[in-house]
Amino acid sequence: MNKDAFYSYHPLISFLYFLLTIMYAMILTHPVCQALSLMGAISYAIFLNGKKAVRFNIFYMIPLLLVTVLINPAFTHQGVTILTYLPSGNPLTLESILYGVSAAFLLITVIAWFSCFNAVMTSDKLVYLFGRIIPALSLILSMSLRFVPRFTAQIKVISNAQRCVGRDVSNGGLLKRAKHGIKILSVLVTWALENAIDTADSMKARGYGLKGRTAFSIYRIDKRDKKALLFLLPVGGFLITGIAMKQLKFIYYPAVTELSPSAFQICLFAVFLALNSMPLFLNVKEGLKWKRIQQAQSVPSTPVA
Repeated sequence: MNKDAFYSYHPLISFLYFLLTIMYAMILTHPVCQALSLMGAISYAIFLNGKKAVRFNIFYMIPLLLVTVLINPAFTHQGVTILTYLPSGNPLTLESILYGVSAAFLLITVIAWFSCFNAVMTSDKLVYLFGRIIPALSLILSMSLRFVPRFTAQIKVISNAQRCVGRDVSNGGLLKRAKHGIKILSVLVTWALENAIDTADSMKARGYGLKGRTAFSIYRIDKRDKKALLFLLPVGGFLITGIAMKQLKFIYYPAVTELSPSAFQICLFAVFLALNSMPLFLNVKEGLKWKRIQQAQSVPSTPVA
């Protein structure tokens, strides 16, 4: 049973939510919006994946953040605030550093949101949403999402089998280890190609993508989904209005925009915070509701005299 309350919502609601959050994470460069989006993405990823997400953020995301921050000032020298000069003679500007930080935050935020998307939007949900509209693309997407976990599990099976006959990558010298690794990779690629052919033949035999084909679905739009839709549509429209009015625009070159938010911008930030924290809010709400039910069941009933 999945502990995430948002996971049980209709696929259309989940897809619309991730479409909004990922789209805004990619186009908004305002530091307040980037900070709110990053906090929402990291918090939800940790809630979904637990310690695995924490390890991923520490060992992969932080080094990626540092590398991205350093790359931009090394190649971009625009800006009016010169801090010093590099050994090459090019200026190191404050604006290039801040833009590198912004680009790094954008990158890791989008990666974090896609990790949440991968955990919530399973292959059957994608096939349900796009199976009738673009059947070939929906099948490719569902197979792509299963690519990494299935290949990871299969390569462990192949490595264990090769280890039993003394052909693992940990056996022998450097040349033999390389040969064993190539052998394992060859077996994995062969298995992947055969699996793809079997999947294609199976879907073709079932009439996948044919006109008039019906399909069973367990997804139904209920009251929760309607309430979520009534929340997402106005929020998305309000933020689009703010973007169209250039209230969330932030400029780094040639000079950084001053942070002096107006009342309308503060409202936009509050709405953006509500959007990015929606899954966590739903989980907290469901947790409190479950505790009330447990407490009500644990209270002994008073005997009638």
